[in-house]
Amino acid sequence: MDRLESMQIFVKAVELGSFSAAADALEISPQLVGKNVRTLEQHLGVRLLNRTTRRQSVTEIGATFFERARIILAEVEAAETLAAETRATPRGRLRVNAPVTFGIHALAPRLHEYLREFPDVSVDVTLANRLVDVVDEGFDAVFRIGELTDSGLMAKALEPYKLVLCAAPSYLASRGRPKTPSDLIQHECLGFSSNTLRSQWEFEGPHERVTVPISSRVAIDSGEALLRVAVAGMGILLQPLELVESDLASGRLIRLLPRYKVPVRPLHILYAPDRRMTPKLRSFLDFAVKCFGKRPAAEPKPTR
Repeated sequence: MDRLESMQIFVKAVELGSFSAAADALEISPQLVGKNVRTLEQHLGVRLLNRTTRRQSVTEIGATFFERARIILAEVEAAETLAAETRATPRGRLRVNAPVTFGIHALAPRLHEYLREFPDVSVDVTLANRLVDVVDEGFDAVFRIGELTDSGLMAKALEPYKLVLCAAPSYLASRGRPKTPSDLIQHECLGFSSNTLRSQWEFEGPHERVTVPISSRVAIDSGEALLRVAVAGMGILLQPLELVESDLASGRLIRLLPRYKVPVRPLHILYAPDRRMTPKLRSFLDFAVKCFGKRPAAEPKPTR
């Protein structure tokens, strides 16, 4: 006996009130409807329907079984639909959030690769340094830098975010070059006001990790703006490598404290665990791991 098929026939017979109506809806004979219901009753060892030549009624256990069977059949249909969607071509609008500097200097230059591979998908990218609410604000996926909080979201770990300490030659000529992290206390350090980089910087030295409190007359929530201030000779900058690498290569900025490593910051792409894994979302997650992921890429894990 195909149990799911028999359950489907039983549910249809209850919903429509007769074997003949269920037979018409399912395009089978009334005799086959009756046979499936009787086989299901024999399998369960209970009577589901009371039947006479004039009418049918659902037994007490039949009514309970009917409600459970409807739920099971709905879940089976949803699972089959999801599987079909997974095989389907990605299409539709995808809403993505990313931190500003990462979005401008890492995501945007690679986005054409995704759009070229999936021409039926359009991407709406919002750049913001605040922590957005993935569900309430309707994002399909968000990139997030830093340690994850107990958000209940699913996370794929990407390559950690690298920061670089640097300053303009004009600043170093007037203020001198720091030789150790503790020397930074005497310098103008340009604070990134959206996170802890505003008040303290960390370094890994030959023997231990050092945390240095920093102060500055300038604190901005934009890495791009801080870069302009640094190039103008106004202070020491600690920002992502992709933001400063062209200025380092040109000599407009000089890398500092090469013997001290700046700890990397975790980078993840997050999505809601109860959001259906549509082809467009799956394709974008795969793209993010391909472009920015660790090798080998980590499996998604709950953030709680």
